[in-house]
Amino acid sequence: MDVFPFGPYQRLNRIRLPRIPFLRVCLVIGAIQLLPAKSQVKADDWPQYQGLQRDNISSETGLLQEWPEAGPDLAWSFNKAGLGYSSPAVVDGRVYLTGGRNGRAELFCLDARNGKEIWSLPLNSKSFDFEGNAWGAGPRAAPTVDGDVVYALAGDGQLVCATTDGTLKWQTNMLSDLGGSIKSVDAGEPETIGWGYCWGPLVDGDYLICTPGSTDGKGLVTALDKATGEVVWRSKELDEEATYASPIIATIEGVRQYVVMTQFGIAAVAAENGMLLWYYERSRPYSDVVIPTPVCQGNYVYASTGDGCDMVEVSRKDDGTFTVEDVYTNRNMKNSIGGFVLHGGYVFGTSERRGWVCQDFATGKIAWYQRANKTVGDGSLIFADGHLYLYGEKTAEISLIEVSSEEWSEKGRFSLPAKSQNTAPSGKNWTRPVIADGMLYIRDQELLFCYRVKK
Repeated sequence: MDVFPFGPYQRLNRIRLPRIPFLRVCLVIGAIQLLPAKSQVKADDWPQYQGLQRDNISSETGLLQEWPEAGPDLAWSFNKAGLGYSSPAVVDGRVYLTGGRNGRAELFCLDARNGKEIWSLPLNSKSFDFEGNAWGAGPRAAPTVDGDVVYALAGDGQLVCATTDGTLKWQTNMLSDLGGSIKSVDAGEPETIGWGYCWGPLVDGDYLICTPGSTDGKGLVTALDKATGEVVWRSKELDEEATYASPIIATIEGVRQYVVMTQFGIAAVAAENGMLLWYYERSRPYSDVVIPTPVCQGNYVYASTGDGCDMVEVSRKDDGTFTVEDVYTNRNMKNSIGGFVLHGGYVFGTSERRGWVCQDFATGKIAWYQRANKTVGDGSLIFADGHLYLYGEKTAEISLIEVSSEEWSEKGRFSLPAKSQNTAPSGKNWTRPVIADGMLYIRDQELLFCYRVKK
């Protein structure tokens, strides 16, 4: 189908009632639309940030439905992961991770069977840090594995492509090479780089999608040739500074696109050439950092930050242009850092001052909530085999929750056997948990724990 030219995007910011029956259908077909063009990993691998579809969902089954009092068995631990908040990528029996070690950022590879280090590769000459940093040094972004290569991003914007045996192929820098910039929200961030680059590199066909950001017309989104690192296109029509959220792939109305967060709302550019397709601008910009990754189901895109949540409907007109309309905007779900899971028509995640929340995706109404003081506290989560795995950002506790739109149902909880002594004064356990090949991976700075969660 010839989908070009798209023409200028059109924006309609009016509140409207959702078409709920259609939304329910979208929940089924949306996952199919989000499948990448090709995949060289197994279904039980975790090749990138937030998993295969970037939705915090693992397709694994046969996992423990309830934990013993002491928690699942600890298979192994690794105490040399260095400083940082990046989560691991796990593919084909290997664990890829980044961390601030030896005064610099490094990419390293472990044997998933025993946690033994196989190789390491420097990402830069100095680990990301800055004067007055109270949130923690080191890399923030999870590596991305694609076939026989792995991509890793350091906090200072250094992007490296290496083979899965640790050989450097190419590298580029979001600032010095691509003129990037991260949006400041006047919270004491260093100029230009904010709190450091955090998004996970996104592979789509021959492209490596990045969001370096821009202030001078270069564009927020950049497509690199994944084999060489050369620029293919930049989204010059969407010229904004980067946030900390990762981009996702979506197919809406038959058009493949990359959905990204900005400080002012949600936007999408065409996968073919980076042309701006649509842009939902909120009535007021987000007042704080934008971190969680959006989710798309059918024609609907949902996002949440510490300011609240937004659901929009994207439509394509006969002339090929796109329009975007509000479905709802509210403060029921104020998800600042830990991310959320959309499953079975409900959004699960932690919300500031409310605790853990189950929100109806179609209406935005709260189905239930559980106060943080009765749980592991605020934190991050992933979904697998009918359960949520929660990781408390302050408590370093992990709990297993049976998914239900009716009530909170906890099936086990345990604490990490050791806690990092290197967390900065304002830093917390912000690394996402990971499940791959029957194992649960939990990171606390330099400590990485691997638990057996298979039946």
